[in-house]
Amino acid sequence: MEEGPQTVTKSGEVVEVMDGSDIMELVENDKVFSNFVDHKFRDLDRDCDGHLSVKELQPAVADIGAALGLPPQGTSADSDHIYAEVLSEFTHGLKRDPIVILRIDGEDLLEFIESPSFEPEMMSIFSEIDIPNGSLTDYINKAFEKLTVDKGMPPVLDSWVTSNIITPALQSCGVAQEQPVSQDAFLLEFKKVLETVAQRLKDQPVIVAHSENTFDGTGVRRLLSNKFELEKTLDTTVKTMPKDQNGKISKNCVRLALDFLASVAGLPPLGAVYQIDEVIAESCKMLDMDDGKLVKEEEFKKILTELLGSIMLQLEGNPIAVSTNSVVHEPLASASTLLQPLSM
Repeated sequence: MEEGPQTVTKSGEVVEVMDGSDIMELVENDKVFSNFVDHKFRDLDRDCDGHLSVKELQPAVADIGAALGLPPQGTSADSDHIYAEVLSEFTHGLKRDPIVILRIDGEDLLEFIESPSFEPEMMSIFSEIDIPNGSLTDYINKAFEKLTVDKGMPPVLDSWVTSNIITPALQSCGVAQEQPVSQDAFLLEFKKVLETVAQRLKDQPVIVAHSENTFDGTGVRRLLSNKFELEKTLDTTVKTMPKDQNGKISKNCVRLALDFLASVAGLPPLGAVYQIDEVIAESCKMLDMDDGKLVKEEEFKKILTELLGSIMLQLEGNPIAVSTNSVVHEPLASASTLLQPLSM
């Protein structure tokens, strides 16, 4: 059997890089995927009640994240969003292509550089950048942030991409920090740097977990309409909240509680999508959630339900579309074991 693409870890171990073909094979084969999910469900349902709590699902999510080579949960807002997408898939069933594994190897970037739209788009990007006393290098770095995976550019805010792709490209092209800025100089030098970046990506392809999602309140409505799931979720959430000596909970904990149940409601973790954070802040303000009042558990669950309802209405009226990219770093050698039950 032909071996997949390989890479060498810092320890010198050769591991197989998952380029998405195995995952595509998994999700596109309905029978195999169904058997895989059923098998996982039985393994995770520790209390055998026929339902999976968020706590019971976390080990599976962590395993899948490790298989993709994502950093641990809690270390990156972008990767946390990917983890939330995976958890949402287990909770609510498969959606079409919720997460795509991209292998960025410079081909798409070169195609963009050679396309007729390159120069007009770069001129538009240049006009949007305003850095007082900024050098040409400053403008080029800022322009990189505006190029996305659809142009063949990996997330430039990732430290590995910056240190191994962007910085060496700038150095090899000899772009001086003190070089003055002009539109013509920018177009000329940025094209040279991009061509060098494309070559470096050819030599060192970057694997990216790409997710696109529209938050339109559907997940929240689904939770609120299922009384059994809602009650179980609220009970589990309340148990994790800090309480005073009388068992009361501060209303200031609503954001903590919302973050705990976010994946069940089809919402991203707090801090992962700033537009959602703004919706939550507006709902908390409208419902006077930040007065610090202590309430009993049942009252806290009622408040949390009202907050979910407010968020749902805002998202239904103004859906929020987001695109998230997280660089996959050094996949585990044992990652392929996740797919072993699929050999049928």
